[in-house]
Amino acid sequence: MSPMAPGSLPKPSDDAKTAFARLVPDGPTVTMRPMFGNLAAFVNGNLFAGLFGEDLFVRLSEDESAKVRKQGGREFAPMPGRPMRGYVTVPGAWRSKPKPVEGWIKLALEQTGHMPPKAATAKKSAAKKK
Repeated sequence: MSPMAPGSLPKPSDDAKTAFARLVPDGPTVTMRPMFGNLAAFVNGNLFAGLFGEDLFVRLSEDESAKVRKQGGREFAPMPGRPMRGYVTVPGAWRSKPKPVEGWIKLALEQTGHMPPKAATAKKSAAKKK
């Protein structure tokens, strides 16, 4: 996992952001936006992939996550000892070996795309009204 100082979140390098942006497919329901100082990809408002420092994580079914872990991935735990269920960190060589990651991101997009769209929060709705 990317190193971080106590009380702070790791930040991705510009190279990681560029590589991640290249891997995320374009689509009318796909958006990319900052999240906690990192970069994340959403479909219909639901998170399906993102960066956490130099690490890339995806949202996959448990069966698919197990396959990623067998290839060197691990649980996505932004806080030590507190993994986010449904997400897996891909192997660290994701930039130098992007082919498998492309497939995992497409699968994450497909699986997450079947979820109901997220409604705008009251805060976002209020901001739109202004």
